[in-house]
Amino acid sequence: MTLVPFVPLDRDVCYRALRTRDARFDGRFFTAVVSTGIYCRPVCPARIPRIDNCIFLPSAGAAHQMGFRPCLRCRPEVAPGLAGWRGSANTVSRALGLIAEGGFDEGGADELANRLGVGARHLRRLFDRYVGASPVSVAQAHRILFAKKLITETTLSMTEIALASGFGSVRRFNDVFHHTYRRTPSDLRKKKRPESELGAGAGITLKLPFAAPYDWPAMIAFLGARAIPGVEVVDEDGYRRTFALDGATGTLEVRAVAGENVLLAIIHTSDVKPLGAIVARLRRLFDLDADIAAVDEHLARDAELAPRVAARPGLRVPGSWDPFELAVRAVLGQQVSVRAATTFSGRLVAALGKPLGAARARGGAAVLFPTAAAMAKADLGGLGLTGARAATLKALAAAVVADPRLIRSHDTLEQTVDQLCELPGIGPWTAQYIAMRALREPDAFPTADLGLLRALETSAGRPTPAALAKRAEAWRPWRAYAALRLWTQTI
Repeated sequence: MTLVPFVPLDRDVCYRALRTRDARFDGRFFTAVVSTGIYCRPVCPARIPRIDNCIFLPSAGAAHQMGFRPCLRCRPEVAPGLAGWRGSANTVSRALGLIAEGGFDEGGADELANRLGVGARHLRRLFDRYVGASPVSVAQAHRILFAKKLITETTLSMTEIALASGFGSVRRFNDVFHHTYRRTPSDLRKKKRPESELGAGAGITLKLPFAAPYDWPAMIAFLGARAIPGVEVVDEDGYRRTFALDGATGTLEVRAVAGENVLLAIIHTSDVKPLGAIVARLRRLFDLDADIAAVDEHLARDAELAPRVAARPGLRVPGSWDPFELAVRAVLGQQVSVRAATTFSGRLVAALGKPLGAARARGGAAVLFPTAAAMAKADLGGLGLTGARAATLKALAAAVVADPRLIRSHDTLEQTVDQLCELPGIGPWTAQYIAMRALREPDAFPTADLGLLRALETSAGRPTPAALAKRAEAWRPWRAYAALRLWTQTI
């Protein structure tokens, strides 16, 4: 992954974007105004400050660390993407993902560093270099901004919001909130909608912003072809699935919103505590934090990909809800068609999945995906799998039971793929596919994939995997996005 150390942003470029409220820069930087003590998005409708009163920062964490307050008009908590985090060191990217899922709340900076396999001091140095703020400041900013989002967009009680946003107590939540915004959480809550408007079982509705363009039809088509029967449902209304996370179970639904650069998530959960982790997983699943304009610009320089980019701008790499689930799906897809892999997935869920219950099932999403523990102990005969494939699934499940964090990114893509290939039955194609979708490696690229080789076939014949790998060098560091464009035949 390309390393981009944090350096002072170009003041003239940032100020021009601020003066014109250029939406292309929204999510790329924040403006801290020294005369007011407030930081804003570049699209803020407030009066433009003088340039000598502006400090341009790459992240909300950097602004929080310097003591600036979030703007109440432009709402930094709904800025698209993760400002200043794109293209950073892989260790920092993984740390930011863990923070978004509440990983910092479990044990602070030391435990976060331990999960990443680095020292706490080294992690702080990396954050200072690539993000411009410490892990503590980034976590605090994320926590308070997520709480503000829940106050504004939901009808959850303040106690529920405190728990969902990672505060240890309501008192701590109130103290931090008042210190940050100089008013109480209740002061910032808009009038609640009447319960009659919410309806029974309406769920928790949240907006998931992104930077345009976004090819929603392509995303839904990809996920729909691979939807796991009983667990996932994809139709004209959007995407639905069951989930189990940190002791909570439920269903969720994601829809597009016409005319807005947001997806709408409707979450039904037995416990609000993992709500932040749910949102973080959805953002990864739908690839909402990609700097898609930069990706498309890079790929459009290639003669083969340029017409594809022009035909379908904003094509994202579909992620996954859970790494183990995706790894199982990848194993089932080895050397068979997408349809056959989906059939095998349905049989596996029917045999080992746990029913959610008729009262909680929604729109065909009714079964929880089997756990690694259940799969490791199960007899997989009768599912139509080869003996070797069944043995691979059981060995994979047993390995994940022994080490729940087994399927994870490492410092480089090459290290990640090598570690995945040490798992029984996992070869380079499967490892690259897992890295691409489950681990969000933007440069992952399965060179032996038959679909990719067919996409570049000419009258002279089909390229070899070695020739494809050489051809794909020009697409770095976004080869995963190039793969999606080759898989998605548009012209």
